[in-house]
Amino acid sequence: MLLHPEGGVGWHGDYVGPLLPGAVEMGLEALQRGRETNTNFKVWVAPVIWKLAFTGNVEPALARECGYVEKSLKIEGAAHGSLPERVYRIYSDLLSRDEQAFGLTAVQGASYAVRQQRALAELGQRLGDDVAAEPGLDLAELLRRSRRWLREGEADTEEQKRVRELAETIQRIQRVGSWAFADRTITQEEIAEHLKRIRNDYCKGTLRDTINRFIPQPAGPRCAHIRVPQPLGLHDYDGSVDEALLVLRTRMQEAVTRTVTELEAGGGFISYPNPFYHR
Repeated sequence: MLLHPEGGVGWHGDYVGPLLPGAVEMGLEALQRGRETNTNFKVWVAPVIWKLAFTGNVEPALARECGYVEKSLKIEGAAHGSLPERVYRIYSDLLSRDEQAFGLTAVQGASYAVRQQRALAELGQRLGDDVAAEPGLDLAELLRRSRRWLREGEADTEEQKRVRELAETIQRIQRVGSWAFADRTITQEEIAEHLKRIRNDYCKGTLRDTINRFIPQPAGPRCAHIRVPQPLGLHDYDGSVDEALLVLRTRMQEAVTRTVTELEAGGGFISYPNPFYHR
């Protein structure tokens, strides 16, 4: 059993990120070994998804957690807005700090999505220049190149520090993915995920934050809606590992989306206008 096959906790409960190849590679290895003694040996990769939904209104608890984050990060002037507006303000201020730290030109009045993409493009360009990467690489490949560059350790300390800071900043900024901008409304569950992501990425240095990073506490009671998409039989599969991962991820995403749709139809979510919404 592989927990978090995306590689880590992304705090995006309605979106399945790209999967790591471990489950498929282990399955193929098991198939090869099993076939050595039994030509009918079979192996399945069985995906499981779950959607966590609050069982009631947890706005007061979310407001308290939001207040803690604002105080911890010294975000001022947002306490009187709605919960989504306060979360948006936190992210906007944090992005402003990154823009200032790296000397980026902020676009006045631009949406968070536009500012985020401009910042990522500029920081990605700088990272590519620092690690001497060829032009045109996407951010995922640039980050892989930077990790390899840092492991080789051929540059001086200052250069390594600059590359590490650039890579870490890019990873933090891009953690708010396109899924955050897709819908006109945002649920209490998604607000809670934003707050957990912010606390994990930015709130550090205290025992309380350290404990929260390892044992995050939900804002209230939740119900887990568990689904088991169709398993993938590797014994009947002749595609590549990447193709198998795409099949599994598609089945998992379809199961998540279907579950969310069913819960929405039953009035299972409390929603607000989404300030991140971007067409």
